[in-house]
Amino acid sequence: MKGEFTAIIEEAPEGGYWAVCPEVSGANGQGDTIEEAKESLREAIKLILEDRLEDYRRGLTGDSIESVVAVG
Repeated sequence: MKGEFTAIIEEAPEGGYWAVCPEVSGANGQGDTIEEAKESLREAIKLILEDRLEDYRRGLTGDSIESVVAVG
């Protein structure tokens, strides 16, 4: 699964950085550096999207068609 998402990064009051992704509800990360916060966010996005796909697949019938759609 590949794609580009927006990362909004801010300094955390207690030190380090917070990162959120507005396109993926609930996706956030944190780290001591900007790069660590982005990596944490990257992993959160990946886990959320994988979980949503798995959850949706549970309800599919045997005659459902699964394909890929590229956006960009």
